Amino acid sequence: MRWNVRAFSELSAIELYAITALRERVFVVEQRCAYLDADGIDPFARHLWADDAGVIHAYLRIVPPRMKFDEVSLGRVIVAPEARGTGLGKELMTRGLAAVGPVPVRIGAQAHLEKFYGDLGFVRASELYDEDGIPHLEMTRAP
Repeated sequence: MRWNVRAFSELSAIELYAITALRERVFVVEQRCAYLDADGIDPFARHLWADDAGVIHAYLRIVPPRMKFDEVSLGRVIVAPEARGTGLGKELMTRGLAAVGPVPVRIGAQAHLEKFYGDLGFVRASELYDEDGIPHLEMTRAP
């Protein structure tokens, strides 16, 4: 497994295609969320993923402060269905947190993943809210 982190402008067309394909596969098809993935944030974000021979197994984007929240945010967190249950999600988040350094982080988490993020040091910071038909909550992590 190879880990990569790049600015949007550094992504190759093939890498961008693979990232977009995984995001659509999980968020649009699997979770049945009809939403605009091209939300204008990607060009300002850094992109972190794990791949094996070009097949992406895990991905997240690192969003600068004041783009989504006042704090840095980790979003579009995905582990491919075939890689779930392997610890890859925890490693992905750990690497994402290491990439942002010792700063406060805020995420918009799917509610059923509250314990997963809690185990990584995040605490609930909002009431439940609906995002694209899925219950979410904001969570924060101190440096």
